[in-house]
Amino acid sequence: MIWQDYLSNTVQATKHSGIRRFFDIASTMDDVISLGIGEPDFVTPWSIRESCVYGLERGYTSYTSNKGMFELRHAITHMYEKKFNVKYNPETDAIVTVGVSEAVDLAMRAVINPGDEVLIPEPCYVSYAACATLAGGKAVAVPTSFANEFKVTPEDLEKYVTNKTKVLLIGYPNNPTGTVLEKNELLALADFAKKHDLIVMSDEIYGDLTYGDKEHVCFSSLPDMQERTILLNGFSKAYAMTGWRLGYALAPEPVIDAMNKIHQYSMICAPITAQIAGLEAIRNGEKHMKKMVAEYDRRRRLIYEGFTSMGLKCFEPKGAFYIFPNISSTGLTSEEFAEQLLMRQHVAVIPGTAFGKCGEGFIRASYATSVDNISAALARIKNFVEHL
Repeated sequence: MIWQDYLSNTVQATKHSGIRRFFDIASTMDDVISLGIGEPDFVTPWSIRESCVYGLERGYTSYTSNKGMFELRHAITHMYEKKFNVKYNPETDAIVTVGVSEAVDLAMRAVINPGDEVLIPEPCYVSYAACATLAGGKAVAVPTSFANEFKVTPEDLEKYVTNKTKVLLIGYPNNPTGTVLEKNELLALADFAKKHDLIVMSDEIYGDLTYGDKEHVCFSSLPDMQERTILLNGFSKAYAMTGWRLGYALAPEPVIDAMNKIHQYSMICAPITAQIAGLEAIRNGEKHMKKMVAEYDRRRRLIYEGFTSMGLKCFEPKGAFYIFPNISSTGLTSEEFAEQLLMRQHVAVIPGTAFGKCGEGFIRASYATSVDNISAALARIKNFVEHL
């Protein structure tokens, strides 16, 4: 039996993640310093872990509501009202998911009909285009430029919008570039969405990780945008809870109802232990989050100074925990640079092309690792660049 003849054409045409290949190679090598993984190096704060242990001791091991524990949904919606003055009904406007990645997938499948187009500014998170395609839509890449810190503008989008365009998907602070969108820039995107009657999917998983005087602006808090925004977020990055797989979506009731239909037939619900931990994170995790953000800020400045001092151009990232240096001066492609750096100096980074074609000439480096690791990696990268 030739299984390839029986597999879905859409799935077969979907490429494997450009990130995982380098992780797989690195895992077979010794003495590798990884700047590739987009995961906090911190352990989930103890009070959050303890809440889970306590829940297990009390026997909390059952299913929850498909949409998630009401207490957690209430805490999430209350947090958004308090922080951004945007009101959601926890009964109807919120759903808890298995990571924000599931929320992206559910949102796509809930609104996309075959042939609908999704505008996706690149470079971007690797799952966006795949989720749009798997939902039956057409992912339309919108290139952005280094000269504008990879910020998407209405002028960029106008070149690609058609009468089939249904969704604009944005992620900010951005993975992989660390770019933060200012309020005036978001307002311009909101006007574009209203002009073309688009749904906006706003992935704000890195919203708590902003630095300096930059403050995160919730997209649905913008004038007239709550009614057309599907807001996606989770606990992985800000609270160092990647392995807990806990995310959520906030949107108008018809959208959440549609997402829940899919969710209840696939995942049923997010794990109750993760939901208990998420509730504790919202209630008492902010002080731990602020400490982690302060440490990321220290690492951010170190890695930015390191790359610029060795002659690799990059703009200073203002959010998330990534930097996106330009390596085109080396004469290598992004893939060649990443592969040779890994083989010769045992430093893992991700080629920019994993995040879209306009990422050619760039690499993504994560500073979600220790200062010692960053310093050692920078020394190895400098040695690699000098000997090219």
